[in-house]
Amino acid sequence: MSYKNGRDILPPSLLKQLQDYIQGEIIYIPKKEQKRAGWGENNGTRQFMEQRNQEIYNYYCTGWTMKDLILHYHLSEDSIRKIIVKTRCVLAGT
Repeated sequence: MSYKNGRDILPPSLLKQLQDYIQGEIIYIPKKEQKRAGWGENNGTRQFMEQRNQEIYNYYCTGWTMKDLILHYHLSEDSIRKIIVKTRCVLAGT
């Protein structure tokens, strides 16, 4: 955040109006409300994780054991179980 002189960036009528409320002080003007991107949406991490999780579920459905998945993806058994349950629920629509 940098300091800007109101005289340089505001129209004279707005500057005059602001001077009725505050003079010679620093004032913070917040950004407009905007929807923030969710975790991993901007850099592709979310999509990568969704594809990986779908792959884990597909391997599980084709007979891979829990140990196979743990060794292949370097994840804990608990993480693999959560991925399988969550993916199963998403596909089932619940």
